Amino acid sequence: MKSDSIRLTAEEMGLINIVESLTGAKCRDCLIDSNSGRVTFIVEEGDLKLVLGKRGSNVRLIRRLLKREVDFLEYFPTPEVFIAKSLTPARVREVRITEKPNGEKLAVITVEPRDKGLAIGKNGRVIERTRKLARRYFNINHIIVV
Repeated sequence: MKSDSIRLTAEEMGLINIVESLTGAKCRDCLIDSNSGRVTFIVEEGDLKLVLGKRGSNVRLIRRLLKREVDFLEYFPTPEVFIAKSLTPARVREVRITEKPNGEKLAVITVEPRDKGLAIGKNGRVIERTRKLARRYFNINHIIVV
């Protein structure tokens, strides 16, 4: 796992501190989309309910405070589960991870045909976020959605 080598900026650490102090959830990571300003927080396994709050109240509060769109993903130590969850709400049928002869890892994700657009996201936002996280946590270099 590569999470030991993750370097957070002062802005990312500040955002994590806000979320942790408001929700009591433990944040493992924070990604800021440079194009949209959208922030994705990776919370520890089991902490997603804390972050969401009753009927999403914490999410609404955090969005208002930060004045940006936010997403929350739960960390899972298994790359297949983590990748599948990161593509929610797309329905993922299967995640297969293979290693190329040159040692690079590749994830092939099979989604319901009508959910392919959800898995990719507007302007590729969702799949790009998944690529960054798969590389960051599991050293997976390539992702293909079929």
